[in-house]
Amino acid sequence: MATIALVDDDRHILSSVSMALEAEGYEVRTYNDGASALQGLEQSPPDLAVFDIKMPRMDGMELLRRLRLKTDLPVIFLTSKEEEIDELIGLRMGADDYMRKPFSQRLLVERIRAVLRRREMAGEGPVERTETEKILRRGKLEMDPMRHSTTWDGQPVTLTVTEFLILHALAQRPGFVKSRDQLMDAAYDDQVYVDDRTIDSHIKRIRKKFRDVADEFNAIETLYGVGYRYKEA
Repeated sequence: MATIALVDDDRHILSSVSMALEAEGYEVRTYNDGASALQGLEQSPPDLAVFDIKMPRMDGMELLRRLRLKTDLPVIFLTSKEEEIDELIGLRMGADDYMRKPFSQRLLVERIRAVLRRREMAGEGPVERTETEKILRRGKLEMDPMRHSTTWDGQPVTLTVTEFLILHALAQRPGFVKSRDQLMDAAYDDQVYVDDRTIDSHIKRIRKKFRDVADEFNAIETLYGVGYRYKEA
């Protein structure tokens, strides 16, 4: 089974969530602050990490920022109800999902399963590629679902699993509008609820990553009140 890293300064949460995940067969590693987590995650990367935002020594935002310099490790944020701005910033920085405290441990387990499944879908596959696993090329864009790799005009662009699936859904049919609901279906399992702002935040993050490589990037168009579409070359 997958290895999950839990990072939270609340020892009760670390203990109770660890037991819930271990009961599902996961291997769990725990850290009670961001600084120790950074060292541990770099030395021995897990399959997924769950971060609290407010922590001593190094908060979850800074931990994610530093990790994103080196890895696309799937990350789920834990936030309080008062931290809506932090949720949006976290998603724009490249978090895959978030949950508000207090949270259902059962729902957290389902969210973890969903992100891991998306990771597997985006990064693994049989030797004989199906239609959805073939390399997708749209002008300067190239996406390889089996290798979870993306390039723009030959330059690599590192996307999280969620970002990859959203962009892939758009690029599959250039010129056709995808509603936010359709993009949610492409990137999230049915049992995981996300609101419109989550998709918008992922789109903003995708655009920023491509503009870091090419200032002129404008391939994702917004149709206000409708959704998004990938611009035909």
